[in-house]
Amino acid sequence: MTFAHPWLLALLVLPVGLAVFLWKRSGRRIPLPFDHQPLPRARLLGFLLRSAELLPILLAMLAIAILAGPRRFEQPRSEREMTNILFCLDVSGSMMAQFGSSTRYDAAMDAVNDFISFRKGDAFGLTVFGSSVLNWVPLTNDVSAFKCAPPFLRPEKLPPWFGGTMIGMALREAEKTMLSSTSGDRMIVLFTDGESFDLENGVDVAIAQSLKANGIKVYDIHVAEGGAPDSVAVIASMTGGEVFTAGDPGALKAVFAKIDEMQKAPLKRVTPDPIDFFEPFAIAGLCLGGLYLFTLFGLRHTPW
Repeated sequence: MTFAHPWLLALLVLPVGLAVFLWKRSGRRIPLPFDHQPLPRARLLGFLLRSAELLPILLAMLAIAILAGPRRFEQPRSEREMTNILFCLDVSGSMMAQFGSSTRYDAAMDAVNDFISFRKGDAFGLTVFGSSVLNWVPLTNDVSAFKCAPPFLRPEKLPPWFGGTMIGMALREAEKTMLSSTSGDRMIVLFTDGESFDLENGVDVAIAQSLKANGIKVYDIHVAEGGAPDSVAVIASMTGGEVFTAGDPGALKAVFAKIDEMQKAPLKRVTPDPIDFFEPFAIAGLCLGGLYLFTLFGLRHTPW
């Protein structure tokens, strides 16, 4: 237990000194006729009388303790360290190809919204890319913008010059976004369905080295038939991530479950905060006050 104002406890010297004085004082003696009679001494009654006199002093001591602000530390708790997850979504024209009962784009967006609903306590962001890059949702804990995004980012509604697939450019822009986060783990989840010419001639290795140096893992989800491009696989492998192939929309949910299992946010021990602890002092004060009131009905000194 601690006190917010411990210097006030020095005032306890006053009631303690007064209690010692009242306990030891003998008072003025008044001679009465029965003083010379062989009557037994009521030691117990004398003890009760002295104790009753000390009750107001104990109340004063409790009042001083309450004014000093008693505190205790709350129970230590654990909470998850935040993970910064940026979804990097390909919105080239090929993402409108049939994918199960919907398109590749629709399946990817549905999977993203399912994942952010499933995984609580993280910061999420959304970047879309084609021949250009658009940061649609910054890293945030408020994921309401994700629910509104699908109708606006459909490939057929974007400008014609946005078509194409430039994964290298998208990953470099995503890296800049991730570096804006000052704490927590960093993860990029890349959705794409094709090759990218801007990852040739060793560019994939250079990008991977930069991402790894900044502690950013890349998980690639290949939303198409067949395997992911080798250049993307190199980036995922070098950063500590993995490549997944989602052959149908149902497989996307299994992929995200696998990513969640692999990228578990660690728990950190939170330092407990001090909180007010008046309850035992208040209860003791009420009990002493009631007891003192009760003693006034019969336990008090009289001069005869």
